[in-house]
Amino acid sequence: QVQLVESGGGLVQAGGSLRLACAASGSIFSINEMGWYRQAPGKQRESVADITRGGSTNYSVSVLGRFTISRDNAKNTVYLQMNSLKPEDTAVYYCKVDMRNPFGHVYEYWGQGTQVTVSS
Repeated sequence: QVQLVESGGGLVQAGGSLRLACAASGSIFSINEMGWYRQAPGKQRESVADITRGGSTNYSVSVLGRFTISRDNAKNTVYLQMNSLKPEDTAVYYCKVDMRNPFGHVYEYWGQGTQVTVSS
């Protein structure tokens, strides 16, 4: 059984920083792409950042220059360093991981979500 556990969310003031982590555990053969999504109340879920197995990254324009996604393949963990946080960053952040089994089949897994609240 594969499980994704998110951590690092919380309440911070505008301009502050938080570091989110998403650790995958269980029966893991290989992890391909990993990423972060967020959803604010009344809004659709949006992609924040993602990173490939080889380290290529992609960011939403709204977070570019402020957020940094990284991964530790040895720990099966993806991180999101969030700096210069703004009230509009307030949302539930979800980790998404694409995993591959020994037969080459890819499966998508989601974390439980962690709340990030930025006060002004």
